[in-house]
Amino acid sequence: MDNRSNVTYLMFGGHVEVHKYGYLYFVIMFTVYILIISSNVTIVCIIIIHKNLHEPMYIFIAALLINSVLFSTAIYPKLLIDFLSEKQIISYPACLFQWFLYYWLGGSDFFLLSIMAYDRYVSICNPLKYTTIMQKNTVNIFLFSAWILPAGLFLVALILNAKKEICKFHLKGILCNSTVQTLHCVRSITLNVYGLVNLVNVLILPVVFILFTYGRILVVSYRCRGVRKRAAETCLPHLLVLMNFSCLTAYDVLLPRLELDSPKIVRLIMSLQAVIYHPLFNPIIYGLKMTKIYDHLKKLFCRMV
Repeated sequence: MDNRSNVTYLMFGGHVEVHKYGYLYFVIMFTVYILIISSNVTIVCIIIIHKNLHEPMYIFIAALLINSVLFSTAIYPKLLIDFLSEKQIISYPACLFQWFLYYWLGGSDFFLLSIMAYDRYVSICNPLKYTTIMQKNTVNIFLFSAWILPAGLFLVALILNAKKEICKFHLKGILCNSTVQTLHCVRSITLNVYGLVNLVNVLILPVVFILFTYGRILVVSYRCRGVRKRAAETCLPHLLVLMNFSCLTAYDVLLPRLELDSPKIVRLIMSLQAVIYHPLFNPIIYGLKMTKIYDHLKKLFCRMV
C-alpha cells in the first residue's frame, strides 16, 4: 500500500528469473506481439477490402481477429514493461481493468464462435433460407450482442470485486486473471455464485450450443455427399479454434480456483501459452484453412515479393 497516494499496488510473483533473462523475455514476447498484431490486422484488412469476403461468416471472423488484437494489447504492453522493470507491480485499479478486458474479450470470443456455428448451421442445413435469416441487420445485432452481453456480465463482476477489501498484495501469476479473487480478505459467496453463473452463460452454454449445431451439420453432411466438402472447409477452422480456446480457458478458470501448488515455471509456461496460442493461432488457422482468405493472402505475398 502506498500511503502517500492512497493507491494499492500489487506485486506479480509469477516471473522466473526476470532480472537474469528480462531482455530475452522482452525480445521474444515483443516479436510475438508484432506477429499477432500484423497477422490479425492483415486478415481483417483483406476482409474489409475485398467485396467477395463481405459475407456474414467472414465478418464474424474479422470480429474474432479484432478481439485478438484488443486482447493482446490489454496484456502484452504491461508484460513487456515488467520484463524491463526492477519490480513487477501494478495498481489495483489497473489490475481490475486488465481483469475486465481479459474476461470480457474472452467471453466475447465464445459468443462469436457460437454465432459462427449458427451461421454455418443455417448455411449448410437451411441454404434456401440463409439470405433471409442472415441479413445485414441480423449480423449487426449478433455482433453488437457478442460484445455488449459479456461486457455487461463482467462489468457487474468488476463492481463486486472493486467493493471487496483486499488483504494480500501478491499475485502468483504474471497478469490479472481469476487469481485476483485470492487477494480478498474474505471469500465472497456472492462473487463465487455470480462467477459460476458467468461460467455457465459465457462458457458452458455457448460450447453446448456449438457442439449441438455442429452435430446437426455432421448429420446433414453424412446424409448428403454434396455438402461434405463445404462443411469440412468452413467448419473445421471454427472447431480447431474452439478446441484451442476451450482448453486454455479451462486451465485459466479451474487451476487458480483449485490452488494447486504447481512449480512456478509450469505456471509461467501455461500463462504464456494462454496469451500466445489463441491470438496467434486464429489468423494462422483462418488464413490457411479458409480458401478465399488464403487465395487473397497468396496474391498479397506474391505482390510483395
